[in-house]
Amino acid sequence: MHNWRLIKSGFQTGAMNMALDEALLHAVAKGTSLPVLRFYRWRPATVTLGYAQSVATDIDLMVCRQAGLDVVRRSTGGRAVLHDNEVTYSVIAPSISGVFGNSVLDSYRVISKVLQKALQQLGLTAKLVPGRPRDGQLNAAKAVCFSAPSQYELVIDDRKVAGSAQKRHGQAFLQHGSIPLELDLDLLGRVLKTDINKETAGSLDKVGWLNIWTRKALTVTEVEACIAGEFSKVIGASLIDSVPTADELVEAERFYLEKYSNPGWNMRR
Repeated sequence: MHNWRLIKSGFQTGAMNMALDEALLHAVAKGTSLPVLRFYRWRPATVTLGYAQSVATDIDLMVCRQAGLDVVRRSTGGRAVLHDNEVTYSVIAPSISGVFGNSVLDSYRVISKVLQKALQQLGLTAKLVPGRPRDGQLNAAKAVCFSAPSQYELVIDDRKVAGSAQKRHGQAFLQHGSIPLELDLDLLGRVLKTDINKETAGSLDKVGWLNIWTRKALTVTEVEACIAGEFSKVIGASLIDSVPTADELVEAERFYLEKYSNPGWNMRR
């Protein structure tokens, strides 16, 4: 078994969550940290934008302000996500370890398999989809991260229930993603300027959250525990409870100030 750090960060702002992910990625890339499995939560609820997204065209900032939502740009690609009552994970590991294969697609597949097994352990009929290209999606739905499954992502009854994005730095990678337990679909549609009542926005019909399919509502804590257990088995990881080091917190504070809490970073595109 390989030793991994298990970090449960609890509630943080969107900016600090993104800053900690990047600080841990740099630590793993430098070899000063073991690989990391991290779980974290959001306070207040937050909209994250993909690295290359346009604030002007892809989200409604007025709706975000009125709803009390943070807005932060990720260092990873992909599309906008509304984070609230969900499990959010990050996997940060050397890209040359062999555990996750030799490509971005391989690592997506391995991590998605862990998530699939965890959801199945919870009684959910999660499947890995073969994927389809995102180009050609209806224009009104292009901003919605959960609207279209891509390679090796999870669906239940044809609804996407996990969104993930990845970044590589040196010889390490960060993959973070979210699995909603509950989701305010009306708010999501308004934030992303997607009218859920119009046929052109029908992709929101493909957005799922776990408690649609459960008799008893799942909690974040029990889903996190199930993912950690399956991660340990599939990856062959011995998970050691950990917290960010003093140096990692200093690095996170730097990223927080320079990037994720900085309007120049968050609103630049």
